[in-house]
Amino acid sequence: MNAEALLGTLPESAWTKSSYSSGAGGECVEVAARPGTVHVRDSKDTAGPVLSVASDGWAAFVGFAARGC
Repeated sequence: MNAEALLGTLPESAWTKSSYSSGAGGECVEVAARPGTVHVRDSKDTAGPVLSVASDGWAAFVGFAARGC
């Protein structure tokens, strides 16, 4: 199954909006974690492109961002 077909099978309930989202129209992302992969999309354009990242790469990014680097 290719990535597009996989993403088409993800239910909307799989996506989690960033806790930093204010709902005031700012920059917002949503993530859907699956075994081995985390999918990221723009919450304002849910039909737009999706970035898929290996779980360990996502964990490293989140750790880096949490340190405020």
